[in-house]
Amino acid sequence: MISLSKRSSSSQPLLRNSTLNFLMRFFTKRLIKKVGLRFHYQAGRIRITNKIANALLGILLLVFLMIIWGIEQTDLVVFLSTTLTILGVAFFAQWSLISNITSTLIIFFNHPIRIGDSLTIMEKDYEIEGELSDIGIFFITIKTKEGKKITMPSNIFLQKMIKKEDKF
Repeated sequence: MISLSKRSSSSQPLLRNSTLNFLMRFFTKRLIKKVGLRFHYQAGRIRITNKIANALLGILLLVFLMIIWGIEQTDLVVFLSTTLTILGVAFFAQWSLISNITSTLIIFFNHPIRIGDSLTIMEKDYEIEGELSDIGIFFITIKTKEGKKITMPSNIFLQKMIKKEDKF
């Protein structure tokens, strides 16, 4: 008959490492708290230091587990570089979209320029004069005095110096 209380030999290193990680986190947290109290650090700073220490200990645990499981460094480098590349592209694309959407909301609700207002966008080399004709999700549209429509990303519009022309 097979006993269920006995653990397999493959789970021993994992259990040992997770127990060691738990103990290291516990003692590190106590040490950071004592040092923080001794030097009168703010509670927020102690919390952030604990988070950083926990992240570093988690990375250390992963490295030990990879050594135990026999993962080769070349496989790990390929996996990490692929993952980081995908995350970088995804975060860059999201940053651009979220930046434009946030800028549109700021322009719509909080900017002194409203649809129908005459404005001048003051650039270093040239100025754009016209009327704000539309505020879209990603772009604003300016109709010039010549009747041409100029579209500009919302986040760029928000960064420009704009002179609002008063209507008399």
